[in-house]
Amino acid sequence: MASFDDTVPVKLRGEYDESVSRWLWLVKWLLLIPHFIILLLLHIALAVVFVIAFFAVLFTGRYPRPLFDFSVGVLRWTWRVRFYGYGALGTDKYPPFTLRSADYPADFEVDYPERLSRGLVLVKWWLLAIPHYLILAAIFGGLGHMWAHRMWAHHMWAQHGHHFHHHYHHPGMIPLFVILIVIVIVALLFTGRYPRGLFGLLLGINRWSFRVRAYAMLLRDEYPPFRLDQGPHEPEPSVQEAVQ
Repeated sequence: MASFDDTVPVKLRGEYDESVSRWLWLVKWLLLIPHFIILLLLHIALAVVFVIAFFAVLFTGRYPRPLFDFSVGVLRWTWRVRFYGYGALGTDKYPPFTLRSADYPADFEVDYPERLSRGLVLVKWWLLAIPHYLILAAIFGGLGHMWAHRMWAHHMWAQHGHHFHHHYHHPGMIPLFVILIVIVIVALLFTGRYPRGLFGLLLGINRWSFRVRAYAMLLRDEYPPFRLDQGPHEPEPSVQEAVQ
């Protein structure tokens, strides 16, 4: 099992396997039903843990270690299921039923902070994270696609007026992330191989998403970078960071 870079506080890993099954994606939704049920219950518990941790950090500046390990474990479990399923389709190895790290091609880890800012806890999970929420919403929810069609519709309205508005129907919005997964499926069907570049892009999007989750769940104070770090592993620290 690959090790993590100790210099990165939030770490997401997904090993590349170009020869995943051509057809298994058809039934992965069915195979993952037990995980979906358990994750639903775990995320309900995670909401309760968030409230407890919020007040713990606010009054003590510390995230209780058992609650921290549980929160990271739920995110780790979620990532393994996403990696196997339709968040990446990165492996055919069935995810384990555990909150702990395991011998699996995908893993997630967050370094435990000895101290957290008592002031940041009031704003980081909603106000400070808003720019990231907007970007991720555009990727996962199709807001970018909607914005483009709005601009096009306003342009056509200026040229054709009410007649265009009367006949215009907004097309269905397909999120960018869904488009990328569909391309992966098509590539697997016709070539039997997972395109490495597309794998790196999907890992980068997921890495961005989980960094923001860790920040919004109060696990770390470091603000997530606006950076799409692609590839199976966290990027190597730059020369400047290494000197510092």
